Amino acid sequence: MMKVLFDSFTNQVNMKELTVFILILLAVPFIASAQTQKEKPAVTYEELYDEPFSINKLFIGFQPLYGELFATNVNAGFGVEASYYQKDKFDIKANFRKTYSSEFYDYNRQSSLRSQSTPSVPGSSISDKPQAFNYYELGGTYHIKDFDQDSKTKMILYKKSLRGDRWAATVPLHAEIPCKVRKIYGARLGAIIWNSTADLSRALSHQGLKNDDLKTSAGVPLDSTYNDGYGQSKKLGVFGNIHSTNIYVGGSLTWIRNVAVSFDKYDDGVDDGILTVFFDIMFAPSLVLDPVTYNNQKYSTSAIKTSTIGVRAGIDGKFNRTLGWAYGGEFGYRPTISGQGFFAMFKISFPLYSTNLDYKVESFGK
Repeated sequence: MMKVLFDSFTNQVNMKELTVFILILLAVPFIASAQTQKEKPAVTYEELYDEPFSINKLFIGFQPLYGELFATNVNAGFGVEASYYQKDKFDIKANFRKTYSSEFYDYNRQSSLRSQSTPSVPGSSISDKPQAFNYYELGGTYHIKDFDQDSKTKMILYKKSLRGDRWAATVPLHAEIPCKVRKIYGARLGAIIWNSTADLSRALSHQGLKNDDLKTSAGVPLDSTYNDGYGQSKKLGVFGNIHSTNIYVGGSLTWIRNVAVSFDKYDDGVDDGILTVFFDIMFAPSLVLDPVTYNNQKYSTSAIKTSTIGVRAGIDGKFNRTLGWAYGGEFGYRPTISGQGFFAMFKISFPLYSTNLDYKVESFGK
């Protein structure tokens, strides 16, 4: 009996000790963290300027790379973009994009060239010259409401002594600085012109059509196959050129900060970002799908359905600096061949040059 009571008491003690031990193990990391955590240092700063309305007027940037996942034609290349701000009234934007080459990166154009060169059998391919992807955009934003309001910005505390590996191994501190933010509610209007090579075989298949739905003015249908010269019948791939002129109308919201402060123990902090989000509805008053040429005959593409309505949403960002960089992206459905309108695009501008276009200074006679 005594042994049973002793064993029971021992088991109870062991369970209590085990529970306490587990609790201690769980508490050790928090205790160690509390002991090692340093008190965050306070910083003082002096405001150098806070003027969100005093931004540069003209921004011009070279885009060494853009990429576009476009259902009509996947493409990538380079571009140039410029924007101009007329005080608090309006701003204008122009953009040009083009592929570097068919191999980098103009997917349908390269596919069309490849089909024309291999195999070199008369009547094996469409003979039209494939169109390189080109994109032109010109638009403006009217400032419906342009105002500033109180806000805050977070600035990372940085020292030159923390360069390299020391900065990489440091968890940076940041300070919250009161500042003004400028907001612009805008109404957008503009035009877009683009052209490209299109894979008509894919469009025909998607719309439940065949090659013989493309006919000459005399009603002769396009062949579906060709002889490869070795007695084999192969499918005839069809490519064509598409040209589109779009008008867009939409709205945007822009945030502008242009503030700089001097910290007592850290390098100066700057927040000069210009960020715009937008949404547009697009309409194509002109959307032309060229006829295809095969064996010196023109075959109409009127049987292929097109869509003249599209939408897009996007974001543009840059910095109010003489020399800087910019970024942007958009996605949506573009007016084009029905079923091939989806696109998603990103772009990077570097370098981005900006100027105030005001070089006049006051002069006084002695």
